[in-house]
Amino acid sequence: MTDTVLHVGGASPYDVVIGRGLAERLPSVLGDSVQRVAFLYAAELSQLAEPVLDVLRPAYDVLALGLPSGEQAKTADVAFECWDALGDAGFTRSDAVVTFGGGATTDVGGFVAATWLRGVRVVHVPTTLLAMVDAAVGGKTGINTAAGKNLVGSFHEPAGVLVDLDTLLTLPREELVAGMGEVVKCGFIADPAILDLVEKDPAAATDPAGDVLPDLVERAIRVKIDVVVADLKETGGAEGHPGREVLNYGHTMAHAIERAEGYTMRHGEAVAIGCCYVAELARLEGHLDDATAARHAAAFRAVGLPTTYDGTAFEDLLAAMRVDKKARGNTLRFVVLDDIARPAVLAGPSEENLRSAYDVMRGEKP
Repeated sequence: MTDTVLHVGGASPYDVVIGRGLAERLPSVLGDSVQRVAFLYAAELSQLAEPVLDVLRPAYDVLALGLPSGEQAKTADVAFECWDALGDAGFTRSDAVVTFGGGATTDVGGFVAATWLRGVRVVHVPTTLLAMVDAAVGGKTGINTAAGKNLVGSFHEPAGVLVDLDTLLTLPREELVAGMGEVVKCGFIADPAILDLVEKDPAAATDPAGDVLPDLVERAIRVKIDVVVADLKETGGAEGHPGREVLNYGHTMAHAIERAEGYTMRHGEAVAIGCCYVAELARLEGHLDDATAARHAAAFRAVGLPTTYDGTAFEDLLAAMRVDKKARGNTLRFVVLDDIARPAVLAGPSEENLRSAYDVMRGEKP
């Protein structure tokens, strides 16, 4: 396939390149001034990372730092170890970070780059579907705390993103399916063609060797680019649009579930459940019609994602949602839909409807 280049405008513009076998592009993205590169990678991907390191090592002084798996990487301790390593290696503001891994690697690697010397160049090479369509684009970085997910972080846009679709060929099936949670979400909030492609042929939509999944990846990334260019730092959109908050559709409940599960549930799985929850909440609050609410569960289920959850008491999930970044004081705020691709903000829903939507999430019929 021919490489696709999507431009991200704004104060710090960069390109997202989508293609196959993209490692050779890294030096041109890093630029001529870089001498040292910190290569932050998911440790279990050491073999997959070798071709990338083979490109970097002849051109740069490379510091390779293997990170723990998944959300276990997103801690202050891991970030501190990376800062120590950068200090010992003498990293300066003209040096750079390259991340190689899934969404957690991208988040913590981006955070390390954002905070070292108040910000150094970073290039993301996402290796999971989730990271490709979500974490790698938009400049959000962060780590988790005991209070919740991504509560510590910063905005730090990358110098470039290389979406190498070949990495999906070796991605475990369950991880690829989990990544579809963010893809399908993009269909509901902005691009109905995503839903049409998924519903027409779910098997093709999740085939990393086929032609449909690359189209879905590109469409989902375009959705995110359009949103972040218009509202990089979540200050709000125009004419009632939630702005960048729309990307957190379903995430208020999703993050609460992830916290309750000790971050052992895959993010995309939690997002699928969270989207179904908020669709039911929107239906109860008079925002969304019955058919569109039901379409949520059907679309996520078609690609193999969970749509129900009954592992934690309502009161515990409600308490976790109250520390969500979209909350204002004691008021819970949710991104909801008035229709497909018509997002809005719901502030202060009734506890009765919050609980009723929870009952549906547990598998009880509305």
